Amino acid sequence: MTAPEGRGIAGQQDTFRILHVSTGNVCRSPITERLTRHALVDRLGDPLQGGLIVESAGTWGHEGAPMESNAEVVLADFGADASGFVGRELLDEHVIRADLVLTATRDHRAQVISMGHSAGLRTFTLKEFTRLVRAIDPATLPDAREEGVVERARALVRAAAALRGWLLAPTAEADEVYDPYGAPITFFRSVGDEINQALDPVLTALTGVRSPH
Repeated sequence: MTAPEGRGIAGQQDTFRILHVSTGNVCRSPITERLTRHALVDRLGDPLQGGLIVESAGTWGHEGAPMESNAEVVLADFGADASGFVGRELLDEHVIRADLVLTATRDHRAQVISMGHSAGLRTFTLKEFTRLVRAIDPATLPDAREEGVVERARALVRAAAALRGWLLAPTAEADEVYDPYGAPITFFRSVGDEINQALDPVLTALTGVRSPH
């Protein structure tokens, strides 16, 4: 299965677009988006230099809404920037343009895939993708310094998709990031830690650069 011409992984070769998806796009996916951007700046100086674009949306997105205040607190804990965020409802065009879709839960993943656009091979839950990435030998991926971060990222997605049927989750809940909406800051912080820990090996594999911290 390949993406239609001009869409997704068959689209522009000079950029790689990561789309984070949750329900309302005010808690989990904003945290994941901004932590991803923050970590990429740590590794690359400027993520756009590597051609990486990071976005988010929600399956029941609160269009135009700010992120939850507790989500902003969590981002501040990590030194990440919460400014200028605006919630979005997930649209076909977001899925079409994405090279990698990382969702908070299996239900979100199923919803993205049901939209079509050959999304199945590039849509994973965040924790699922982390598990698959850990099983991939970095030496089998293109060297980002020689071939670019975009080529390395595309190869990583292909390798993860090939492993999916062989490396299953130990439990159904292992691939879920639960919704902190309306919960106290302590739960938001635990979700933030969970997301950050899941992102670290993914972004190291994508860029070929370990976190400096």
